Amino acid sequence: MKVTFLGTAAATSYPLAFCLCKFCNTARERGGRDFRRRSSVIINQDLLIDMGPDIVSASFSWGKSIADIRYLLQTHPHSDHFDPQVFSTRVPEYRGANTPRLQLYASAKTLAKMAEMVKSEGYVDNFLESSEQTRMNLEVNAIKPFDSVRVGNYEVTALLANHDATVDSLLWSITDNFFSLLYATDTDTMPEATWNGFHEKNLRFNVVVLDHTYGPDTDGKDHLNANRFVQQIQRMRAEQLLDSRARILATHLSHEGNPPHAELSEYAAQFGYEIAYDGLVI
Repeated sequence: MKVTFLGTAAATSYPLAFCLCKFCNTARERGGRDFRRRSSVIINQDLLIDMGPDIVSASFSWGKSIADIRYLLQTHPHSDHFDPQVFSTRVPEYRGANTPRLQLYASAKTLAKMAEMVKSEGYVDNFLESSEQTRMNLEVNAIKPFDSVRVGNYEVTALLANHDATVDSLLWSITDNFFSLLYATDTDTMPEATWNGFHEKNLRFNVVVLDHTYGPDTDGKDHLNANRFVQQIQRMRAEQLLDSRARILATHLSHEGNPPHAELSEYAAQFGYEIAYDGLVI
């Protein structure tokens, strides 16, 4: 399995557009790993998690082709994770040549919200209808929390996030040739049902990518901060959910308490995890 990070920022990117705090100023001075697009990853060449607003520019930067994507796992429909304009370019009016078939997986409530957002672009009335799916060369799959499905060559399990219950936000477990990844953003402390699901589904991870929106001793709602991030990975270790050589990576980073990459990496090393950055390939 090859995982490419297209973006590692929270909703507002990093640095924040109009912010002159010391973290944002330092990021502008240094550039490189301190510039973060909104969070998304590509697995191998064909599976995308979250079709966010920065995926096209990120794909140019990191040498990945969005046209090669065959499977889309959507965590939820918030605007930093789903861009209806990008999605709408699948319609014939954009004159795309040989547009490949795309299989979309998300919760039913997320799909309903996505359909509203796409309709507002003016090209698609309701992509949940079979006629529109045919026009877009699209297959739509509603997934419930704790469903496991075969997606191409991957075994995929949907898990419940602690984030905007109105759209049934999901976390994703993906297994490829016995190598397993947990992609867990956006979420605050994971629900007990999800912890139970790890064990009921016999999941054990080689790589965990986990929400780290807020820095040490900084807080906000619906997301983890550094303190609770550490608590989550300590519990995963205690419950033997991690391979002995598992890598833990933080993503979905905001300027709120998270210093620039080098300093935050020093902090993370004390607790046995890493800070992901845009363009990182593992």
